[in-house]
Amino acid sequence: METYLVLVRFGVLVGGLVALALLVFAVALALKRRGRLDDARRYADPVVRAGLRAAVRRIEDGGRRGSPGARRGDGRR
Repeated sequence: METYLVLVRFGVLVGGLVALALLVFAVALALKRRGRLDDARRYADPVVRAGLRAAVRRIEDGGRRGSPGARRGDGRR
């Protein structure tokens, strides 16, 4: 029974990701047809770069920052 629940959960997750990908594709296609895709890229580029920088910082930090019980280098919280 647990195996079926795991499979259902996996299916829902994959279905959600596929739906999200289709939505992003449809938005990109609509923007391209209207000639606004370059504007959208120009606005989204700084946001994506900032998100990637934050992800790299989090990975390099080992995921300790902001986690419950995380301590500074001097032993304080």
